[in-house]
Amino acid sequence: MKIDSYRRGQITISGRRYTSDVIIFPHCVKDGWWRKRGHRVCPEDIEEVIQEKPEILLVGTGDEEGMEVLPETHCYLTEQGIELIAQATGEACQTYNQLCSSHKVIAALHLTC
Repeated sequence: MKIDSYRRGQITISGRRYTSDVIIFPHCVKDGWWRKRGHRVCPEDIEEVIQEKPEILLVGTGDEEGMEVLPETHCYLTEQGIELIAQATGEACQTYNQLCSSHKVIAALHLTC
């Protein structure tokens, strides 16, 4: 899967357009990603990601980085042997495209704030 384009509120992945937050798995895209605590990523919000056992979880925190990965989530990922990269979503899209061919990476992307 490759990210074709991103702009606030919209992302195109492998030719398909999405307008809600997404998680990009190696084999599919889950749209409508919703978090238990809104703009804070809790361990429960990434259960499906953990089950996939990626090397890297790339979190797009929004255009203005309005979403936060909680410290306990970062610790949980570390315990699972998963590297966390959190970046503004535009930058995260570029990073994803660079990493996806050489690493098992999953991207969880917030498309607005």
